[in-house]
Amino acid sequence: MKKNLLLALAFNLLPFAGVGNAVYAQNPIAQTCFSTDPAPMVSGDRLYVFTGHDEDNADFFWMNEWRLFSTTDMVNWTDHGCPLSQCDFKWADDRAWAPQCIERNGKFYLYVPIHSKISGGMAIGVGVADKIEGPYRDALGKPLYEDGKWDHIDPTAWIDENGQAYIGWGNPRFYSAKLSEDMIHLASEVKCDSTLQRYTEGPWLHKQRTLTKEEIKKMGLTKKELAASAWGKYFLIYAAGGIPESIAYSEGPTAQGPWTYVGDVMPQTNETNSFTNHSGIIEFKGHNYFFYHTGWLPKGGGFARSASVEEFEWQRDGRLPIIKPTREGVKPIGKLNPFEVVEGETMAFSQGVKSEWNKKQNRVWVSDIHNGDWIKLREVDFSKAPSTISVTAASALQGGQIEVHLDSIKGEKIATIEIAPTGGWEEWETFSAQIKDGVSGKHDLYFLFKGLKGCKLFNFDYWVIK
Repeated sequence: MKKNLLLALAFNLLPFAGVGNAVYAQNPIAQTCFSTDPAPMVSGDRLYVFTGHDEDNADFFWMNEWRLFSTTDMVNWTDHGCPLSQCDFKWADDRAWAPQCIERNGKFYLYVPIHSKISGGMAIGVGVADKIEGPYRDALGKPLYEDGKWDHIDPTAWIDENGQAYIGWGNPRFYSAKLSEDMIHLASEVKCDSTLQRYTEGPWLHKQRTLTKEEIKKMGLTKKELAASAWGKYFLIYAAGGIPESIAYSEGPTAQGPWTYVGDVMPQTNETNSFTNHSGIIEFKGHNYFFYHTGWLPKGGGFARSASVEEFEWQRDGRLPIIKPTREGVKPIGKLNPFEVVEGETMAFSQGVKSEWNKKQNRVWVSDIHNGDWIKLREVDFSKAPSTISVTAASALQGGQIEVHLDSIKGEKIATIEIAPTGGWEEWETFSAQIKDGVSGKHDLYFLFKGLKGCKLFNFDYWVIK
C-alpha cells in the first residue's frame, strides 16, 4: 500500500465525473457516508454488507470504524450504524481497513485489519457478537496475527464442507492459515504464497458449488468439459495489477491453492473514480451479486469510496464473466411494506442527509437534514388504501416539514407532515398527517425535507402508514 501512495495521490487528483442522474441511480448502495471494501454475507432472509468507512475530506485512508448495511430486496438498504470500531481494540490505534464477517455455531466473527500499538505494524484482529448487527467485542484482547510487518490487511474467511475454517489476507503477498473450531485462534502455520499472478490486496475466498447430475445433463456438459471447468473449485478473487487496481482471480483445488490464474473480472477502466478496488461475491435468493467500491458520491474519489453492486450469471464453465461498473446497479427482488414500521435509515437513495447512532441504545437515525434534502424508497407496495402517515422525529430548533411524493421529487404530493420543535435532537415525538385519497399500487416514495434554509431542521427515526 505505502509503495503505491504517490501513484495513488496522483490518481486521486483526476477530475470527478459527478453522479449524473442520481435520482435514477442505484449505485453506490449507501449515500449517508463513504462505505469502502464491501463484504457481503447472508443471514436469515437478509443480505448484509460490512464495510469500512472513509472519513470525509480525507487525503489518505482515514478509517476508524466499520459499518453495516442490509437489505431484503437489493434496492432498499438499512443502515445499522457502527457495529465495531478501532476503539474497541485496546491494543490498536489506527487504520480500520477492509473487514469480513462469518457465522459459526450461532456466533458472528468479524475479521479486521488494524494498526497495532504492540508491534507498530498492521495486524489481524477478530471481533465476536451474538447477533450479526452486533455490537462486536474484541474476542482475544490481542491480535489474532501480527509480526510487525505492514502486509497484514484485508482478511477473508471460509468454512469448507468438512467444517474446516480458513483465513487469508495480505498486501502485497497472500497469507493463509487454518482456523481452530472456536474461530479465534490459528490452527496451522501461516503460509505465504508469492506465486499468485498480479495479486495486490483485497482477497476474497469463495468455493464454487459442485453441479448435480441433473444440472450436468441439463447443461449438456461432456466429461471433458466438466473436467476442464471450475465447478467445485475454490476461487481467490483479489485486487490486481498495482495502482490503479482491477479485480482478477485465480482458481485452485483447495482453500490454500495451489492457484492458477484465470483473468480479470472487473478490468480497470478508470470508470470507478477510485484507484483501489475490493470485491465480494454472494448468492442471495437465487441471484448472484458482485460487490465492489467506487468514488462516485459527491466529493468521492480514491480516499472517499462507496460500496456498489452488480448482478451476474455464472458462465457455462463455472467461471466469472467480465463485470462492468454501472450507476444503475441491480434490479429489485422484493417489495417494501409501508404498513409496517420502516426505519428512516432505510433508503434506496438519498441526497444531503447523514446517519447517526446511539450504540448503547442500539438506535440509528437520519440526521444532518436541511432544506431540499431527500430520501427515496423503491417498490413501496400500497396493497390497501392508506389513510395516515406517522413519523418519529426530534428537533432542538424550529423543526420543518416532510413532503411525501410519489415516483419523483416533483411527483404527486400525497402528504405534508409538520415537524414541531421537541426540545432536543434526541427528544423523539410522533407526528402524523392525512394521506391524499386514491393512492394504490406500487410506487417509488420520496421524502422531501423542507424548512428554513441553511440550518439543520430535525432528526428522523422511523415511519409507518396506516
